[in-house]
Amino acid sequence: MVRKVKSRTAGKPPDIRTVAALAKVSIATVSRTINGSPAVSERLSKRVWLAIEQLKYFPNTHARSLVSGRSRILGIIVENITNPFFPELIQSFEEIAVAHGYEILVSSSNSDTAVLASCVRRMLERKVEGVAVLTFGQEEPVLDQLTHRNIPLVLAEFRLDDPKASTILLDYTTGIQAAIHHLAELGHRKIAFLAGPHKLHSAITRENDFRAAMEAAGLAIQKKWVVECDHTLKGGVAGYRQLQELATRPTAILCSNDMTAIGVLRAAYMEGLRVPQDLSVVGLDDIDFAEFTLPPLTTIRLSRTELARAAFEALRQQAEDPGNPKKQREFLVSTSLVVRGSTAAPATAAR
Repeated sequence: MVRKVKSRTAGKPPDIRTVAALAKVSIATVSRTINGSPAVSERLSKRVWLAIEQLKYFPNTHARSLVSGRSRILGIIVENITNPFFPELIQSFEEIAVAHGYEILVSSSNSDTAVLASCVRRMLERKVEGVAVLTFGQEEPVLDQLTHRNIPLVLAEFRLDDPKASTILLDYTTGIQAAIHHLAELGHRKIAFLAGPHKLHSAITRENDFRAAMEAAGLAIQKKWVVECDHTLKGGVAGYRQLQELATRPTAILCSNDMTAIGVLRAAYMEGLRVPQDLSVVGLDDIDFAEFTLPPLTTIRLSRTELARAAFEALRQQAEDPGNPKKQREFLVSTSLVVRGSTAAPATAAR
């Protein structure tokens, strides 16, 4: 049992000795408990953590890292912090990391390789134990900074021939095929695709999957209906306007991400088009905003929680069990179609 704090400790900031006295254990036991040592029994560990909670004691993480030789910090670098997909991903990654006794260091490359290099340098200065580089296509120029220093890496959709590098593969194919099948069943034959910037390999993968899904469905692909644009709201508006300038327009638009799709919804509304009566729109990501647009957005779900869990597990295995030749090097994250209100049968009247 943990006894009550004596009045003589009142007003003084607690330290490791105070915790040890309250839990009736040695200072070494408190230190081992805080550092996650398996040498401490579950019974003693519970007593120590109860004392820490009662005292509101905050362990010195810097001192812990000096003693253990481990920072217990993981880095995560994302492409663009203004895209809601990435804050949602970071939140999931942090929740999983904290639950396993890690802290995280967050950086955003803003699609700029110079900024990305600065992000990596900051990670190295903080002695991170691994980095999740989730920039989806711009990581190549700075990978040497990490691999040459033997830092565990996990990359999205990019394989690296290094024993400390893992890869997360994203199954866009399943979700995109489901989206094209859904639109075809509704009666759409004129389907456009707003692709992401071709400097991102993820955007190229999504476009290739769109082309394959259209071919599998027996639908013709109009060259002018595949438009490269930014993965932003403004990119969606610009892509929509480019399609509207054509003599023959599509009845449905599949977008490379949700931000682009929301831009299309906005542009269609401003031009007096009704979604889905006049135009069907499909996104990709299923960010939290997607179900709150008007109408709610039909989209391809890419689970941030599943992606964050794969990224964390890859880094955890590399940091905690580096010598295991059987550790997993590739992780697959699935996609699925979420049907909401932005898709319907095409209008019978000629467009």
